[in-house]
Amino acid sequence: MKENHLNPELILSKDDMTQYGYTIIDHIVEHFNNQDSKKPVAIATREEMDNLLTEDIPTNPTDPNQVLDFVMKEIIPQSTIVSHPKSFSFVPGPSNYISAMADTIATGFNIFSGGWAASPAAAELEILTMNWLLEIFGFGTKQGGGIFTSGGSMANLTALVTARRIKCGDDFSKSVIYLSDQAHSSNIKAIKVIGFKKSQIRIIPTDLEFKMSLNKLKNAIAKDRLQGLEPFCMIASAGTTNTGTVDPLDEIAKICTNEKLWFHIDGAYGGAAILADNGKELLKGIEKADSLTVDPHKWFFQPYEMGCLLVKDHNWLSGTFSEKPEYLRDVEGNESEINFYDHGIQLTRRFRALKFYMSLKTFGLNSFKKAIQYNIELAEQTENILRKSSKWEVISPATLAVINFRYHPIDKNLSEKEIDIINQKISEKIMNSREALLVTTVLLGQVVLRMCLINPRTTITHITETIEQCELYGDALLSLEQVN
Repeated sequence: MKENHLNPELILSKDDMTQYGYTIIDHIVEHFNNQDSKKPVAIATREEMDNLLTEDIPTNPTDPNQVLDFVMKEIIPQSTIVSHPKSFSFVPGPSNYISAMADTIATGFNIFSGGWAASPAAAELEILTMNWLLEIFGFGTKQGGGIFTSGGSMANLTALVTARRIKCGDDFSKSVIYLSDQAHSSNIKAIKVIGFKKSQIRIIPTDLEFKMSLNKLKNAIAKDRLQGLEPFCMIASAGTTNTGTVDPLDEIAKICTNEKLWFHIDGAYGGAAILADNGKELLKGIEKADSLTVDPHKWFFQPYEMGCLLVKDHNWLSGTFSEKPEYLRDVEGNESEINFYDHGIQLTRRFRALKFYMSLKTFGLNSFKKAIQYNIELAEQTENILRKSSKWEVISPATLAVINFRYHPIDKNLSEKEIDIINQKISEKIMNSREALLVTTVLLGQVVLRMCLINPRTTITHITETIEQCELYGDALLSLEQVN
């Protein structure tokens, strides 16, 4: 393509497309094959990125290979590799190659997955894979339903909009919603987005195991009713982000039944643990929820973006979100032909179901089960290593592949403030080394290091190497008296 030769049809020749596509696939294969040998952490300032990327609007064409070369050399390396085996922080995105290629197909064919008429196969595949998830979580495929979303934030928002309509109707001025102090921040954001005031939100304290206190929940509900308010929704966590803790779902379900509350479970992180050997016991009561958020792009190993909302009655979604504008009158179809734009917020939707379908068909559910079980056992193995050390203290034990710990040598008389400072500095040093993505969180007022071990390609060697490096940083900080 000549530099100043305009291309108003926005096309390439067949040979150019083939060469360009093969080059991109080569880059992706190299990434999957060699990412372990790369440094997982990207560090750059806004000034550095401005200097690298700021330019005027490109009014004339540039050779496509030149653009691609720039992206691969300057842009992609400036992104943290969340699928790296030493990406321990937040909730990593392990991904898998089959799903990445499925996304390429869905995008390449530009499939619109909003309504049945635009793509019957895309809609049917979403129904099929949704039914698989409904079956896994015990929701029932005959009456249950759901929708794939961009992530847990949108799934939680969709659930709460539905709960508000069914439980509150048009007037929710006296309605009250309950969640724990360990609930994911997306729930608070969703509550605010749909119009609730701060005074209508009850943050229920958790116990020393970071589980919601049932007694304090009951007290809060009783107090609100006595004050003439209207409790309507309870949000429980099935695997908190901080600690992997699961709230007492069975007991909360009983409270919700007695109090006539909508029971929403945020299982965006930990829901997939239902596939582990003791997962059904850990998540006992999850099948009693009215709505459940699960994120396939977390522990179901899908690439971003892919969240999911499951509900006990599919009519709840269509009754909440269905609109009938004139320009859609010819594509409504019959009742069995589901238009997913009637089940959620988005009209325009990408074909998310394809990657879940292709990866599950390719690897089989038993492979996913084995991977999740491995992750849980890996975290438990990590806990055992830390407990045998005189320099590390476990603050929150391995729970659904999450563990929190801190550098705290037993032979040193360090104050809590000193321990906090040194652990914060250890995190800064390991991040600045770019050798591992390991940041802190705060539990019980203590600064701790947190590992989330849901990558099936992470080994115990990756973990021990990181712990040993952190230990060296801690020892050096103590010897230099930098803890102040």
